[in-house]
Amino acid sequence: MAAVLFSLLLAAPVLLVSSGPVRDSSNGTVPLVLWHGMGDNCCNPLSMGSIKKMVEQEVPGIYVLSLMIGKNAVQDTENGFFLDVNTQVSQVCSQLAQDQQLQAGYNAMGFSQGAQFLRAVAQRCPSPPMRTLISVGGQHQGVYGLPRCPGESSHICDMIREALNRGAYSDLVQKHLVQAQYWHDPLNDHLYKKHSLFLADINQERAVNETYRKNLQRLEKFVMVKFLQDTVVDPVDTEWFGFLKTGQAKETETLQESVLYKEDRLGLAAMDKAQKLVFLSTEGDHLQFTREWFTANLLPFLR
Repeated sequence: MAAVLFSLLLAAPVLLVSSGPVRDSSNGTVPLVLWHGMGDNCCNPLSMGSIKKMVEQEVPGIYVLSLMIGKNAVQDTENGFFLDVNTQVSQVCSQLAQDQQLQAGYNAMGFSQGAQFLRAVAQRCPSPPMRTLISVGGQHQGVYGLPRCPGESSHICDMIREALNRGAYSDLVQKHLVQAQYWHDPLNDHLYKKHSLFLADINQERAVNETYRKNLQRLEKFVMVKFLQDTVVDPVDTEWFGFLKTGQAKETETLQESVLYKEDRLGLAAMDKAQKLVFLSTEGDHLQFTREWFTANLLPFLR
């Protein structure tokens, strides 16, 4: 069977080549919530629409909600660049709370930046309960660099790079540029901790919010997928919750080597000991994987 390639750039359009679904009459039907990445939207038939359809084929009867941030697909795409992340998370929490099909619990799968946004949902909004969070190329310690973004010829990409280089932690940039809210500068750690509107908060960089800690530990599993040839996310270690060591921009440290883990500021050390953390990897560039790999490695967490 020919390989099926999911080719997503920060969750940009993906071609999903058909492959026979694996039918299993004994599988569960826990609802699934999807959140796309930068440059994509909920319903693009070549990307998130295809993933939604594929999951529905593989798990008959499953309810899949692909999140739309805004009134239509165009707004959804734009909001992935320009709508304050905390506002997005708040809107999603309200949407999930009102969805009757989710009240008994749901699984969540986030692609690229959508993964850390869903983690914020888990930490801030425990009702309805998120059971398993699957992070596909998510940047949980942020990024320090933007090697590529959807559409290299796009003026939006150039604008984002210019804004981040000029002042990622200025009030104006932080408030109006999504990517600035998970920009993590190891050379300016004090500015990051003081001015980051989103990432520094959900990663407990300023103070420990026990509610965040307890809510995250309610997850049955927290699955993190790392792309071994990733040329989009910098540093790639962030996909497994690692990052650059503070004060320099060359050496990285793993999650287990970090202060976040050693002080257990998020409860990740406790989750690790309880075997709730799952670290997966796959060959290929950012968000590129086969349908066979998805079926073998991620689908079991949805059943």
